[in-house]
Formats: sequence, structure tokens, C-alpha cells
Amino acid sequence: MGRHGYPSQFRRKVLDLVEAGRTVTDVARDLDISSQTIYSWRRQDRIDRSLEPGLTSREKAELVAAKQRIAELETELRATRRAIELVREVVPPKGGSKPSR
Repeated sequence: MGRHGYPSQFRRKVLDLVEAGRTVTDVARDLDISSQTIYSWRRQDRIDRSLEPGLTSREKAELVAAKQRIAELETELRATRRAIELVREVVPPKGGSKPSR
């Protein structure tokens, strides 16, 4: 299906069905989602419950937020550097040809 962003309640219910004994294939077919999606959810759930090593959902969210903030700051830095370049082109440097008194 390729859809992204299923609600957490839906994911939890899907995992509950699998934990109750239904096969991943049956649940995936009945709900029209891929088996791989369910396997990914199950693995992430195991990581979140400290049953497997890996980044928890919270850690992943923090990492995404940090990367977005870094990208914003890099954009701001590029804009600031460009503004400084433009100002230097228009404003002569201090200590021009006339001596000050």
C-alpha cells in the first residue's frame, strides 16, 4: 500500500492481533497492509520494550528533530554569510583613504 503514518492505536491493535496468535500474513491481508510493515512495527515495539537492541521510538524522534534543527541552523548560517558578503560589497571597510582627526 505504501502509506506512511498509521495512527499508533492502529499499530498497537495490529500488534495485539499478532501477539494473540494470528499470523502476520493473515492480519496484513485482512487489513490491506504489507507484512513487512507489521514486522517492522513488531521489531520497533520490541526495541521500545528493551527486548532488542536499537534506537527507541523516542530516540528516533529526537534524532529527527535534531537533524531538522541542524538543517535550519545551517540555512540561517548560509543566509547570514551571504548577507555579510553583500554588505562588504556596498560598505567600504573602515580606515579608508582619509585619516580621522
